[in-house]
Amino acid sequence: MPASSISDPAYLRARAMETLFERLEKLCEGAIAIDRGGRVVYVNEKYLAALGLKRISEAIGRPIEEVIPNSLMRKVAETGEPILLDIMELGGEQLVVTRMPIEDESGTVIGAIGFVLYDHLESLKPLLARVAQLESDLRLARRQLSNARAARFTFADYVGTTPAIAQAKALASRAARQSVTVLLTGETGTGKEMLAQAIHNASTRAEKPFVSVNVAAIPDTLIESEFFGTAPGAYTGADRRGREGKFRIADGGTLFLDEIGEMPLQLQAKLLRVLQEREIEPLGSDKISKVDVRVVAATNVDLRKRVSDGAFRPDLYYRLNVLSIDLPPLRQCLEDLPDICARLLEDISASGDYVKAKITPSALSALARYDWPGNVRELRNILERALILSDSGRLTGEDVARILPVGTEIKPAAPERAAGIVVPYAEAEAEFEKHTLEQALAASNGQISEAARMLRISRATFYKKLAKFGLASGPASV
Repeated sequence: MPASSISDPAYLRARAMETLFERLEKLCEGAIAIDRGGRVVYVNEKYLAALGLKRISEAIGRPIEEVIPNSLMRKVAETGEPILLDIMELGGEQLVVTRMPIEDESGTVIGAIGFVLYDHLESLKPLLARVAQLESDLRLARRQLSNARAARFTFADYVGTTPAIAQAKALASRAARQSVTVLLTGETGTGKEMLAQAIHNASTRAEKPFVSVNVAAIPDTLIESEFFGTAPGAYTGADRRGREGKFRIADGGTLFLDEIGEMPLQLQAKLLRVLQEREIEPLGSDKISKVDVRVVAATNVDLRKRVSDGAFRPDLYYRLNVLSIDLPPLRQCLEDLPDICARLLEDISASGDYVKAKITPSALSALARYDWPGNVRELRNILERALILSDSGRLTGEDVARILPVGTEIKPAAPERAAGIVVPYAEAEAEFEKHTLEQALAASNGQISEAARMLRISRATFYKKLAKFGLASGPASV
C-alpha cells in the first residue's frame, strides 16, 4: 500500500467507516438498512430468525414496516437524525437498538441503517433500573412541587347533557384551546371553579400552576400585596425578603379570580393594566416585570348592574368579558340529576368509607322536588349527610326527606275518588299518566331503564315524570 494513501485523510475516513461497519455487523445481533424511500436494501443472516424470515431475499425491496412493524427507521431516513439508543419490542422480545442515517459523498441522506446491540436486557439491567429510579424521583418531585397548585377537575367531572350544560362545556372547550380571558357567571354552587380547572387542564398550560383566589375573602388592606407581591421592606412589618404575589406564582399558568365583583375599585385599575400589558409592579417597588397568566374570573352577581351602579369599572368588565360562559342552576338541569348524583357519590365514596353508596329512584324523586338554592354544592352536602346517617349506604326517599328543608318532604298519594264523580280532563289525564308509570315500575320490578324502555321514553324523561308525580320506584337502585 503506498505511504501516501495511509496519510490521506479521505482514505483513512473511508477505512474507518468500513471498519466500524464490519465490527458492528459482527458484534451486533442483527443489522438492517433501508433506502430513502423506506425499502429494505440490506439485512444480515443473524437478523433473519428474529424477523421470522428464512432468506434475505424475503426482506429485500419490502417497506421496512412490513418487516419490522412500527419501525422508526423511515423517520431516521427522512429527518437525518440518528436514534442512538432505544429499546424496541419485536416478537415479544425487547431489543436494544441504534439507528443512524446513511449519507452519500455530498452529505445527502440516502437511507438509514439499524443495529441490534443486544437481544436481551440482562446486561443493561443496572442502567435501566437507575433510569427508572430517576424517572420515578422526577415524577414525585413534580407532584410535590405542583400539588398545592394543581387543578384536579376535568370536563368529565362537569356532568350533564341538558342543553345549558352542553353549551357551557362547548364554550369552555373552545376557551381551553386559546389563552383568552374567560368570565364564568352563575349562582353560587354551580361549579364555576370546577369548570375553571377543567379549562386549565385541557389547555397548553396544564403543567403550570393553577392559582385560585377568592377576592371577597381578602381584606382590602392586603389585597394589593396578595395580587402583586411586595418589595423587600416595602412597609413597616413587611418581610425583608419580599413576597411574591398571586400573579407571579401563577406565571405560565392560570389565575382563577372568584367573586370578582367584590374587587375594590382602586385595585380594578391595576388589574386592568395587568390584563392589557401583561406586567406587574410589586408594592413598594419601581420595577416592572412581565408575567404570562391566563385569567379566569367568576361571579354570582350581575356585573353589568354593578357597572351601572358605579361599583365596577366598565373597561375592566369589557376586558374580562372576552368570552362569557353562563353556568345553569341545578333546578334547570333536573334531567341530569341521576348522573350528577352518581358522580357526587363517587367523589364522596373516594373520600370516606362509603364503598357501597347507592341512590334509589325514590331518593332521586324526592331530590327532584327541591328548588336547590345552593345548587350542586348543596346537593353534595345533602348526599353526604344522608350517607352518614344511613346504616346501609343505600339512600332512599325517606333518607333524603329527613334531611331536606321543611316543605320538601315526600307528599302522600291523593285519596281515591267516589264512584260517579266526574273530574276535569287535565286531572284525569294526569292520573292516567301516573297510573301508567306505576304499572311500568311494577312490571319492571323497579328497574328504571327497563320501565322507560317499555314506555318508549328516555330514562331522563322517566325520572322527570317520577318527580312530577312524587312516585317512588321500588327496591331497585341506580
